[in-house]
Parts: sequence; structure tokens; C-alpha cells
Amino acid sequence: MTDPEAPQNSSIPLESVKVVAESIGISNLTDDAAKVLADDISYRLRLIIQDATKFMHHSKRQKLTCDDVDHALKVKNIEPLYGFKASDHIPFRYASGGGRELFFTEEKEVDLSELVSGPPVKLPLEVHLRAHWLCIDGVQPTIPENPPPVSKDVQKLEAIDPITKLNKTSKEKSDTSGKPTIGKFHKLRNVETVHVKQLATHELSVEQQLYYKEITEACVGSDEARRAEALQSLASDPGLHEMLPRMCTFIGEGVKVNVVQHNLALLIYLMRMVKALLDNPSLYLEKYLHELIPSVATCVVSKQLCMRPEMDNHWALRDFAARLMSQICKNFNTSTNNIQTRITRMFASAINNERTHSASLYGALEGLSELGSEVIKVFVLPKVKMISDRMEAFNNTGTSSDKIATVHIKHLLTKALPPLLKTLRSPPDSLDEYRSDYGMSLGTSLHSAVLKARISSTGSTIPVSQSSIIQTGGNEIILPHQPSNARTIVVGGLPRPQSQNVVSQGNQQKYVIVTSRPPPSPSPSQVSQNQTKQVFVTSQQSVKMEDHEL
Repeated sequence: MTDPEAPQNSSIPLESVKVVAESIGISNLTDDAAKVLADDISYRLRLIIQDATKFMHHSKRQKLTCDDVDHALKVKNIEPLYGFKASDHIPFRYASGGGRELFFTEEKEVDLSELVSGPPVKLPLEVHLRAHWLCIDGVQPTIPENPPPVSKDVQKLEAIDPITKLNKTSKEKSDTSGKPTIGKFHKLRNVETVHVKQLATHELSVEQQLYYKEITEACVGSDEARRAEALQSLASDPGLHEMLPRMCTFIGEGVKVNVVQHNLALLIYLMRMVKALLDNPSLYLEKYLHELIPSVATCVVSKQLCMRPEMDNHWALRDFAARLMSQICKNFNTSTNNIQTRITRMFASAINNERTHSASLYGALEGLSELGSEVIKVFVLPKVKMISDRMEAFNNTGTSSDKIATVHIKHLLTKALPPLLKTLRSPPDSLDEYRSDYGMSLGTSLHSAVLKARISSTGSTIPVSQSSIIQTGGNEIILPHQPSNARTIVVGGLPRPQSQNVVSQGNQQKYVIVTSRPPPSPSPSQVSQNQTKQVFVTSQQSVKMEDHEL
């Protein structure tokens, strides 16, 4: 179209019209009819392309797109063609044969079964316009649609070098180039004017003070709908940098007061405020971490966070605060401040202290487990034996809250340690070794958890020794190791057991047990007549147990 040498009176050739007619079953189309159709089609296409070209020119583009054609069809009150939304150029392919030349686009075959079973295709949305205030009385409102009044880089610069902010303020105050001066007396009066600095200058405007009051009351109030709106505003509003120091002070003072009063609900609300501030992409929080980190750490390792430790779920608050601490370390840790190193040292000192309360011990373990597998490997794993001994002491001589804390600590360690132990310890996993390394109670739980982790990662494959014993219904089947020849052992007359106990002594063989559901109510005679068990020992060092109906 843009080539000046292209013919201006292009039309659809008669051969193309005949090919289209043959594709729909009309094989004897005459040349006169084909010529009339070709002229009419060329005229209609020329109108649509001209309108589409107008849309292209109005869009300041040099390339005609499918959207331009759709807009041209809508202008003609014709339904647009759906599905043609290619952003790149679709090349035409050339084919010839039988004295004909044809240009076509290559279309891929679509499997209708995948199209039906797949997720529904989203319909294209229409373009809508929404109005918002760009400026009110010369002041840009701080709403998400407008750019932030102070960018994150400027906030960082002012936090690192506060002198820049002071120089900017003094320069604005000393700029009097636009003010008229009248005579020598006016100059003298300007020189002799004494500006008295106020003792407490409030940097927030009246609207910002009102916003701060409404946000803080909504976040710690009883209305959950208002709280959700306030937290959403804290997480997305770009104009909070001026109120950020007061927000952080409000959170810090609120945690101090409510920890002493054991007010669990308000502590949860304050931690949700911290989460919202951390999720706001336009705020630079590193300047205020000295107020946020102690508040979050208090909710992790405090001795008592609620009035009834035996009844209230303060464990969820400790878990949530530990995740917040992990997010802070991930976002703000540098080689200069060493935030993660200092927080890890704090949690590790709580674990090493023998006088640490059981709830604080749980919080310290949860905080370390959220910092990653390397922290668990270095700081938690070597202390598991000591933690197990303290758990036994809590169960023997502790209070009811200590016993509840013991249950939560055991659940936490059996969830965090097995993925690490599965990679550090090579099979087979001996129960005695686990008990000697990690204590009686924790060793047993960790042993079973590691076995489950290995089974889930490798299917139903468990290493067994050369002479493994499968106990079924009081009888024993000894499976010797045969590297070369396969051997079949037929055992009959045994009732179906509900479980098979496997005693593992080495890592030379593997077995796979395939079981089926037993009959509804079999008698011993029926079982002995109708069922047999076959055990195959193959040269691939695997054992398969299968049930066959005779």
C-alpha cells in the first residue's frame, strides 16, 4: 500500500474467486459471474481499507493493524472479525500448481478437545476513560493516578544526606527575586526583621493530620471494613512519605503499650499496618527500620502476648511477625547494615539461653526457620538435641502453657527440618541414630518425617537389605538377595493384613508393594481357596507383591 509503484486499481483476480467458490462447493462458476463478484469484492475491500488507513493515520502510525480494520468494520455497521489480534506482521505464503498462483496465510490446526477443556478465553475489553483531579488550587493531590510528590530516590537521598533538604528549604525561603522593594527604608526594615523560630513546627497540613487520625483509628478500631480500606490505602497511597515517621512511631508506641497489657488483637492490627507499609512500593522505609524491627521482634519472641496463653492463638501472631521479619531482611539487608546477621544473632542468642521461655523459644525457632535453609542448617540443626531435652523438661515439670508450646515447637521442627535432613543424611535412616543425635521425642518424629519425605520424593521406593523380612499376619517372608536368577515364592492360606512392616538393614534392594482392597467379609477358607500371594525377586534388586484372583 505504501509503495508508490504499486498499481492503484488493484482488484481480486478471477482465479481467486473461483478457488473460493470451489472451496464452498461451486465448481462450475462462469467467468462473467466471477468477474462481477471480483469487482464487487474489490470495491468493498477498497472502502474498508481506505477507512482503516484513516484510522492508522489518526493514530500516528505507519503500519496498518488488525484493530484498524475492526474499527473500519464497526463504522460500516459490520460485526468485526474476532480472533485476529496479532501484534506482528503475518506473512502470506505462496503456492502454485495447475497453472494457478495462490497467496495464503498458514493456519495451524486447533484441537477442539483442548480448547473445550482449557480455561475460557477472555473477551477484549472496551477502552474507558475515568476522570481524576490532576491539580486542586495549584496543589497536586496525592492519589495513585498522579505521580508521587517525592520519588523514592529523593526520599533515599534525603535520608542519607539530610543537609540537601535543609539547603532546599533555606533556598526557597531566601528567594525574594519576585518581591518588589520600595526605597531604602524598606531594605532596612527587611534587614532588621527578626524571624522568631517556633519551638514546635507541624509539617503536616490539616488534611494530612485528618488523614493520619482517620487511618490510625480505622487500623486499630473494631470495624473490619474500615480497617481493610485503611490498610489498602497504606499499601498503595504514594503520598505517605511525610506521615511515615508518625506512622512508625505510632506502631512502635502501640506495640510497647499493648505488649505490657497483653492485648493480642491490637498487636495483630499493628503488625498488619507494618505489612501494608512494607508492601507500598513508593515508600523508603530504611530510615525507619530502627522503630519497625524492635516492634516486629517483640511480637516474635515476647514471653506473653495475650491474657490467656493456653486459650488464645498467639502462635499465629508469632508466625506472621516472623514472616514480616524475613521480608524486612530480604528487602533491606546490605553489606553495610547487616540487618539479617544481627537479627539472626538475636534469635540464636534466644535459643542458646537456657532461661528462655517456651513461647519465646518457639518464636526464635520460627524466626530462624523463615530466614532460609542455610540459617536452619547453621543455627537450628546443631541445637536440636538441646531443644529436645528442654522439651522433655517442659513436659515433665512445666506448666500447661509450656506443654502447649512443646507441641507447637515439635510441629515446627518436624516441618522445617526434614527437607534439610533428607539432603544431609544418606539412607538408610536408622531410628537409633536419630534418637541419639536429636533426642528421644524429636528423633522419633524427625525419623518418621524424613521417611515420609523420601517416600513422597521417590514414589513408593524404600531401600531394603539383602535379607529383608516382610511380616504379614504373624508369618514372616524372608527375601534373599539373588543377583542373577529370578525366584518365585508362592505363599497361600494367609489372611489379608492391613499393613506390612518392613525391617530395613541396608541399601542393596528396593521393593514396591501393590495392594488391592480385600473382599467385604472373607472367611479364612475363602481366602485360602481364592487368593495367593506371589513374591518376585528379580535381578534388578526389586521385589513386587501382587494379588491374583484364581
